[in-house]
Amino acid sequence: MSEKTTYYVLKEKAVPEVLLKVVEAKRLLDSGKCSSVQEVTELVGISRSSFYKYKEDIFPFYKNDKGTTITLLVQLDDEPGILSEVLRTIARFKGNILTIHQTIPVNGIASLTLSVDILPQSGDIDGMVESIEKISGIHFAKILSKE
Repeated sequence: MSEKTTYYVLKEKAVPEVLLKVVEAKRLLDSGKCSSVQEVTELVGISRSSFYKYKEDIFPFYKNDKGTTITLLVQLDDEPGILSEVLRTIARFKGNILTIHQTIPVNGIASLTLSVDILPQSGDIDGMVESIEKISGIHFAKILSKE
């Protein structure tokens, strides 16, 4: 019989110190500031066994590595391969597509609306939009919103 998982949201002051240190240790490992579990656990002041015991069970409610969400409007010709090229360009700039909607083409032209998560390590947003605009069959690409 499988164990039932229940989640709770707590204020930081209610979380035991060891769990907060595990979160900090994971952050240091992810950032590359520490390269080993031994190093990071000594730095934050917890045992390696505590780290391994809790590392899969604690994480920040709001991750600090989230970037900017942009909404793009792209007008494109209704031809095979153009949408794929737009998606490849976004992937090249390490953007993560959250939503995508393409209208039914009218007179051979469609509108594409994309919500894209741009992480801090991603390329330049303006460079990405300029690259999309250079694709053959793209009429224009513009940022509608930025969060």
